[in-house]
Amino acid sequence: MSSEPEFGKVVVFGVGLIGGSFALALKAAGQVEEVVGFGRSLSSLTLALDRSIIDRIGVNPGQEIVGADLVLIATPVGQMPEIMARIAPYLGPETVVTDGGSTKSDVVAAAREYFGERVRQFVPGHPIAGAENSGAAAARADLYQHRKVVLTPLPENPVLNIARVRSAWEWCGGEIHELTPEQHDRVFAAVSHLPHLLSFALVHGLAVREDADLYFNFAASGFRDFTRIAASHPEMWRDVCLANRTGLLGELERYQEQLAELHDALSRSDGEALKKTFDVARTARRAWDANKPGKSG
Repeated sequence: MSSEPEFGKVVVFGVGLIGGSFALALKAAGQVEEVVGFGRSLSSLTLALDRSIIDRIGVNPGQEIVGADLVLIATPVGQMPEIMARIAPYLGPETVVTDGGSTKSDVVAAAREYFGERVRQFVPGHPIAGAENSGAAAARADLYQHRKVVLTPLPENPVLNIARVRSAWEWCGGEIHELTPEQHDRVFAAVSHLPHLLSFALVHGLAVREDADLYFNFAASGFRDFTRIAASHPEMWRDVCLANRTGLLGELERYQEQLAELHDALSRSDGEALKKTFDVARTARRAWDANKPGKSG
């Protein structure tokens, strides 16, 4: 660990699970002198202050941004354009901005619109470390330990700016990977956004039945495992689904084709077709699980 913190002032917009954990991790690593928090809810900001997630509640973005080393926008993606518009006029020449959004193409488009030539100071990012709980109460310093963090650098980004964002996430314990914004959105439409949509749909479909209590009363571990992410933040996932609408629609169509194949196999009582699908899925799932961090070879 270096003798002095790498970052002086860090400004965080959105001090919940993502932003709050980022601040706590940098503090735990001894790599930030001061964290200033902004948010829509005074109660959330007060809680963040009480938990020492932030050192001060921000009042004037212009005053705070101009002297910041690093700015993290950790709000739902639908709120990011407005924040970018507010802070763009006040960016200091050395200030680097990043985000924690689950979609990247829309965030990059907003950054180009509102930052203009200063888009060189914006390095898009996405920590793959969400949870069903949200808010400052859910933030923890070890959230990013051994978790992937995807950066989607822009052609305009100087190497030093990318390095500073990379370093911040590495201090948080993240494992850094790089994709283009388009690659990112295509991949996460399939492995993150679609599963959330399906989980919400299944729970909603049961919740609106007249005898919903009967179903939930008998739901057990399989239902719990499949639907855990349906407890996630509705506003955030509304924004994510709309922001990556094209990619998500494509994945939804592929999934509907898969369901149609299973429907056909069931209607024909084709056990062999069902078993073949289940075998492929089981093998792929076990291989993925075996290769996750913390698993022995």
